[in-house]
Amino acid sequence: MITGLVVWVGEGIVEAAAPSYKGFRYPAEIISHCVWLYHRFPLSFREVEELMLARGIIVSHETIRQWCTKFGPQYAARLRRRKPKARDKWHLDEVYLKINGAWQYLWRAVDQDGNVLDILVQSRRDAKAAKRFMAKLMNKQRRVPRVMVTDKLRSHGVAHRALMRSVEHRQSKYLNNRAENSHQPTRQRERTMP
Repeated sequence: MITGLVVWVGEGIVEAAAPSYKGFRYPAEIISHCVWLYHRFPLSFREVEELMLARGIIVSHETIRQWCTKFGPQYAARLRRRKPKARDKWHLDEVYLKINGAWQYLWRAVDQDGNVLDILVQSRRDAKAAKRFMAKLMNKQRRVPRVMVTDKLRSHGVAHRALMRSVEHRQSKYLNNRAENSHQPTRQRERTMP
């Protein structure tokens, strides 16, 4: 019987308490592998089903969806608790996405190591939206950074002057590659969706 879940976090392997798999037909290793495949790679439930079938495991895409709904948040919360503390250089950026047929902005903040600090979906990209995102970010992190790096969007400057005047603000098209690269998995998943 499995007593713990082994996860890879930053500098090493950490043992964590396993979620309850009682009442499930498949072993915990298969369930966790399916959930990991779905969330780690831009795959659909049917593609995960096919990958498992190639390994000789017959499981339906609906079952995989239910596993992802039940166990995905538990795995994510466990990994989030083990996440290292955010560094003092934050990169902020936004990307335009189509969500449920409507165009939205996905605001994202990452630290200098590429760890996602916070995300927020909003319909606008103005100063009010930037202030809302920065306030949410500071509230979640419970501190301000030493340096904030953004692209040349003017609403970032307005929000910076209103909320974080003491923080050094660097605006450059090229310095913000850390935040731009963090959008790549989202873009990959968006391309695979119908």
